[in-house]
Amino acid sequence: MTNYTPPKVWTMEEGNGGEFASINRPTAGAREKKELPRGEHNFQLYSMATPNGVKVTTMFEELIELGIEDAQYDAWLIHIAKGDQFGSDFVGINPNSKIPALMDYTGDKPIRIFESGSILVHLAEKFGKFLPKDPANRAETLNWLFWQMGSAPYLGGGFGHFYSYAPEKFKYPIDRFTMETKRQLDVLDRHLEDNQFLAGEEYTIADMAVFPWYGALVKGKLYDAGEFLSVQEYKSVTRWADELLKRPAVLRGRLVNRVWGDEDQQLPERHSNADFEKLNIFFR
Repeated sequence: MTNYTPPKVWTMEEGNGGEFASINRPTAGAREKKELPRGEHNFQLYSMATPNGVKVTTMFEELIELGIEDAQYDAWLIHIAKGDQFGSDFVGINPNSKIPALMDYTGDKPIRIFESGSILVHLAEKFGKFLPKDPANRAETLNWLFWQMGSAPYLGGGFGHFYSYAPEKFKYPIDRFTMETKRQLDVLDRHLEDNQFLAGEEYTIADMAVFPWYGALVKGKLYDAGEFLSVQEYKSVTRWADELLKRPAVLRGRLVNRVWGDEDQQLPERHSNADFEKLNIFFR
């Protein structure tokens, strides 16, 4: 292994390698003027079916599964590999240029919401669902929601990047982030050994936030790293993930804004319940 000595002042080198090298820059802001489409519903979601995007589409589908028609939404694809997140309208919603981003037109003044955790809390409070009113249960839900928000970057930008996307494999970062990912799985496994869901007996936005990352990981649907991480060790996380995969809204939420994999598992845009019929997925 070649030792790297950081320069006194860092400067970006063009073509710095990696799958997203062509769009990564050390500056923020819009890179082109680009309007976003708007559909007929009060909620306009701009996203992609990465784990962070799936959190929000699952929440919408869970609300609709309950028969809440006011939760109908338009989901527009933001293809992050193509740099759609740097268009002017998208940056106007999320200055951090990350998906998902949501516009809520239900009131007199449009509301922008960015960061997936913020969107989940906004929708839960708006519709009075999936965020317990009991103070202790509410706190437990938010504990795990913010645990996910703080922990997943070590899984995604850490382990996922160096294990799957980095142009070269280096032992130190892979060892470092593998150790942390397994520690996080152990945290979840110990907790779920005594709890049906993350907040106890009630399914909440905490489960919706954690599942697309850690549930997908133990089910072999993230980074193709199940064997490497020995995910079979985490029996309670697997039990919980299997239970969530029985929920129709979870199955639908995973497909919205998805543009890879089998064609019958892709729904680039979502504008009504009927959009799922072409995928042979129906509402109960």
